[in-house]
Amino acid sequence: MKITFKKDISDALQDKQLRGNFDRVMTTLMERRKAAFSDPQELETLRDQGNRIRRNAISKLSELLATLEKQCTKNGIHVHWAEDAAEGNQIVLDLLQAKKVTQLVKGKSMLSEEMHLNPFLEKHGIQCLETDLGEYIIQLAEEPPSHIVAPAIHKNKKQIAELLHEHIEGMEYTEDIEELTQAARHALRGEFSQAQAGITGVNFAVAETGTLCLVENEGNGRYCSTLPPLHIALMGLDKVVEKLSDIPPLLSLLTRSATGQPITGYFNMISSPRKAEEQDGPEEVHLVIVDNGRTRIHQDSELSQVMTCIRCGACMNHCPVYSRIGGHAYGETIPGPIGEILMPQLRGLDCAGHLAGASTLCGACSEVCPVKIPIPDLLLRLRYENVRKPGESSVQGAGSLRSFTESMVWKSWRLAHAHPAIWKMQRKMIGLLGDKLPENLPVLNQWTKYRTAPKLSKISLHDMVKENGIDEE
Repeated sequence: MKITFKKDISDALQDKQLRGNFDRVMTTLMERRKAAFSDPQELETLRDQGNRIRRNAISKLSELLATLEKQCTKNGIHVHWAEDAAEGNQIVLDLLQAKKVTQLVKGKSMLSEEMHLNPFLEKHGIQCLETDLGEYIIQLAEEPPSHIVAPAIHKNKKQIAELLHEHIEGMEYTEDIEELTQAARHALRGEFSQAQAGITGVNFAVAETGTLCLVENEGNGRYCSTLPPLHIALMGLDKVVEKLSDIPPLLSLLTRSATGQPITGYFNMISSPRKAEEQDGPEEVHLVIVDNGRTRIHQDSELSQVMTCIRCGACMNHCPVYSRIGGHAYGETIPGPIGEILMPQLRGLDCAGHLAGASTLCGACSEVCPVKIPIPDLLLRLRYENVRKPGESSVQGAGSLRSFTESMVWKSWRLAHAHPAIWKMQRKMIGLLGDKLPENLPVLNQWTKYRTAPKLSKISLHDMVKENGIDEE
């Protein structure tokens, strides 16, 4: 696959409309988060607690997943395991075809985006309707999500108004937000009762009780998981937590970090299909637990810290790079700082290793991360893995950005510093050629594109010291 990252960045930076949309929304989200965490001491205490909960879960991952399967099965939830996206897609397809499903409704699920589930199912004659408002908008626009919490964050109300006017039959053009929301809600409402199946993601899965937790604001997730007779929940294996008591602090961190809300409109806890005495709920619930590279990540004690992420998007909202280029420029399912350390590991450094360079390393992402993931440290680690010798690392695709020229330069530097005679000779050569370097020297192109080419001194610091009679000791 051809990587067009630099071109995509350039295009995004030249899109004034996109820049304006992001600048306005990012500022609002940062202010809301700041207001939601008005007590710094409480915030740090909560972050420490969130970090402990998530690190504990990842350290006991295999044990907790086994317990989760046991408890879910006991509750009447069917559990399926998928080694990769292809297997996950096939499991979902088999479940749908067994029930002769031709149309379904979907709640928001970034894992389904990672799996490219929608186009896979549509290829097999199954219509997938996104019911989250943001996801519905980008589905109409035939675009991927630009943000993990707010998929259509890159669009303003005028662009959304034009989309809905074009695609919703009989809808008059309006830019009134309330009318736009109501029109989309009206268009979607009838689909829930007609759908033969519902697919959702999973924010947290509690091993202790076999409970699937779904966080949302619109009620569409609850419709998807209760009205259709078949509910399929998709979950990355890193979403498990040990105890039900772990959920309140994580939920508080998630909602306040993501949108500045004390709590979302809906918090769904799904522990079983419909029971005999219940009025609603699906007849069957299936949980599909997907690996897709997560076990490989788990094997590295440092890089596995990315698996503690709770997908709040705060790192994106505060990132000076993401806020200027948007999510689509990254070309991956998960953009922004968390995507820069997750996607290269899921897909391999040879496919997505370049993302590790899309950061200023300012540290804003780690300062706001609710579970204290050291994102800059992991970015530096991946940058190192990018240029290591192939075969020296367990990270998939390591060494893919290794340059023969750069490698030889550093070997020469090491050789010179290990042998005084070579260093003196090199120093004299630099003195003779230092002010004669051409402006378009390939190795300096990226520097001189925006800066004046460096001029190296004809005389070294050691020689200056000697000329001035200063004792180097």
